[in-house]
Amino acid sequence: MTRILVIGATKGIGFEVVKYALERGHEVRAFARGAGEMTYEHERLLPWAGDATSAEDLAPALEGVDAVVSALGIKESLSMLWKPVSLFSRATEALLPLMREAGPKRLLIVTGIGAGRSISALSTLERMGHSFLLGEPYKDKTRQEEMVTATDLDWTIARPVILTKRPMTGRYKVLSRPEDWRMGLISRADVAHFLVHAIEDGSHIREDPVLAR
Repeated sequence: MTRILVIGATKGIGFEVVKYALERGHEVRAFARGAGEMTYEHERLLPWAGDATSAEDLAPALEGVDAVVSALGIKESLSMLWKPVSLFSRATEALLPLMREAGPKRLLIVTGIGAGRSISALSTLERMGHSFLLGEPYKDKTRQEEMVTATDLDWTIARPVILTKRPMTGRYKVLSRPEDWRMGLISRADVAHFLVHAIEDGSHIREDPVLAR
C-alpha cells in the first residue's frame, strides 16, 4: 500500500485519482480548499483542507506520504482570455522545497498538451486557437513544468490532450517521443489510470509524455 497525497483532489482528474488509488488499495490524502466538504467516503481516505500555494498548509500534509500527485485546475471563465494565471507556479513554488528537504521524492504533475515543449505538437492553426483560449493558463503551466524539471525529484509530467468524462478504459497511448505527440481525446479517468500505475510501477520517471486515446 502506498500513501498518496493528491493536490486538487475534489474535482476533475484529481478526484478520479483519489477514487482509482483507493480502488487499487492505496491510502489517499485528498488535499484541496474544499476537502472538508467532500461527501465521498472511504476508510483509507483522509480529506485534508488547505491552500495549495501555502507551504504552511502543505508541510503537514506531506508528512509520511510516498508520492504526490498535483492535479490542480482553475475554474473556466472568459477572464482566462486575458487575466494572468499564477496558481500552478505558485503552488509548485510552495511544494518543491518541502519535497526536496523532507520528501517524498516521487512527484507527478498534470499539465496538458501545449505546455512546455509539447507546444511543438500543435499545428499553426491549433497553436492560434490554443493561445487565444488557453494562453494565460498554459503560460503558467509552462512555468510549472520548468520548475519541476529543474529539480532532482523523481518527477513525471503528464500532458493529457482534450479531456472527456467517459469511463476508464485503460486503453490509451503514452506518447513519450516528441515526434509522436498529437492532439486527440482522453478521459479524465484514463489520466488517473496512468498516474496511479506510474506510481505503482515506478515508471516514466523524468519523462513528460502526452496522453491520448
